[in-house]
Amino acid sequence: MSKRRATITAVGHYVPERVLTNADLEKMVDTSDEWIVTRTGIRERRILQQGASSDLAAGAIENLLVRRKMEATEIEMIIVATVTPDMLFPPTACVVQDKIGASNAWGFDISAACSGFLYALAAGAQFVESGAASKVVVVGADKMSSITDYSDRNLCILFGDAGAAVLLEPSDDPQYGLLDYRMYCDGSGGAFLYMKGGGSLNPATHETVDRRMHYIYQDGKAVFKVAVKGMADVSAEIMQRNNLTGDDVAWLVPHQANLRIIDATAERMGLDRSKVMINIDKYGNTTAATIPLCLSEWWETGKLKRGQNIVLASFGAGYTWGAVLMKWSLENPAK
Repeated sequence: MSKRRATITAVGHYVPERVLTNADLEKMVDTSDEWIVTRTGIRERRILQQGASSDLAAGAIENLLVRRKMEATEIEMIIVATVTPDMLFPPTACVVQDKIGASNAWGFDISAACSGFLYALAAGAQFVESGAASKVVVVGADKMSSITDYSDRNLCILFGDAGAAVLLEPSDDPQYGLLDYRMYCDGSGGAFLYMKGGGSLNPATHETVDRRMHYIYQDGKAVFKVAVKGMADVSAEIMQRNNLTGDDVAWLVPHQANLRIIDATAERMGLDRSKVMINIDKYGNTTAATIPLCLSEWWETGKLKRGQNIVLASFGAGYTWGAVLMKWSLENPAK
């Protein structure tokens, strides 16, 4: 018997209307458009002014449902990847389930920072492959503006808000779908990228607020060094495990944290930049939403085609990192 394989059968995304440009940031902190673009590749990002991460996730899933021509009641599972949950509990997946009317679904959250979507994708695939579920929504959604210190010139330039989702179903052909994945973590890197306040270690107090412990902290140089190596290494590994060369890969779908990290990963894989999905210039780092946002936009414009090999790769706080190899099965929307 052939393996029951999980594949993506629909994609969707939602980005807020408000655009925060580099010119806007020049009025807020000591920075410049040239400085930001040269170091990160970011020109603008989206900001959710009212609402929470569940609204970003719900908007993405509703977009997905329209494209798939299905009802929310058909969803069996919802896995939300986020580091900015609406609240510590209930899980954001439960909030989203109620907002979209997915009354027959159960779900949970995954917190793995910028690798959250890939972790959630791998988890969701297991439910499909085992036969436990046939319609699993995996959504990455983060309101990063809610934990970004806009007086910190090094960090406020990086992040934006967005939600993006995929629907996993059994593939009609076992040659298509999620073929392989490799996930890693290294907790010793936690000291270089974290948010110290708000959990059981440092619950919210006047002191934690005054010390700005409820915002992202990042040692940029330390993180950049390991992120370049980690994301490039795991992308090369997934190709080697499956006997692929750069010629065999149609698209690299990298986490959108820094254009220099993306370029280093593509170079390691032997890929020309024309085969790399890049939208960091428009959205910045939306954490768990970056990879599915790329997938949704590229599919929408007809650039993703059935039968293409694609590699998804990420690196994030934890440290967490990983890569997924898929053979794309969703037909071009123009057909």
